[in-house]
Amino acid sequence: MTDLATDRVAIRELVENWALWRDARLWDRFRTVWHADGRMMATWFQGGFEEFIKVNDEGWARGVRILHFLGGSSIEVSGNRAIAQTKMMISQRAPVEGVLCDVVCTGRFYDFFEKRQGRWGLVLRQPIYEKDRLDPVDPAAKLVLEQDLLKRFPEGYRHLAYLQTRIGYKVKPDMPGIDGPELEALYARGKAWLAGKPL
Repeated sequence: MTDLATDRVAIRELVENWALWRDARLWDRFRTVWHADGRMMATWFQGGFEEFIKVNDEGWARGVRILHFLGGSSIEVSGNRAIAQTKMMISQRAPVEGVLCDVVCTGRFYDFFEKRQGRWGLVLRQPIYEKDRLDPVDPAAKLVLEQDLLKRFPEGYRHLAYLQTRIGYKVKPDMPGIDGPELEALYARGKAWLAGKPL
């Protein structure tokens, strides 16, 4: 393979390992996906990956269950830097207004990678939230949502944010969606990253 193809394979493997090892809580392996200064952005968390591990374990102990599924990936490499975009789905189950529900959010992982001392690693993961839905696990259950709370969040992750707020998380209200200024700002940041500028 060419060097470029080898780099793309290595990056795709890191993207896949992130999802598998995070959901399986294989934290020693999960740490190898990141560089030491790596940061994770999510609806319910923004910070370094070590703190992300800690709050995931705390959530697990309280019954929080979040799973990730991956689709196709497009990886742009520029020297020792890369941007990877990967189709993904986030699935979470929790009680909402007394009804056990599943929420599914479709979007993309937008990842900033860098090759340091011969090793690719994740520097920043910023999900893009494109659309979501919330369904009772029992289709016969009656679910009534508080509309004022639901409308506080962007359309792309409105139901995910509703569920996460109801179980006690503070949800960031301005994450990138299927379009809009947050998405354009993220694209500009990715272009600057590939051009060698700092995050």
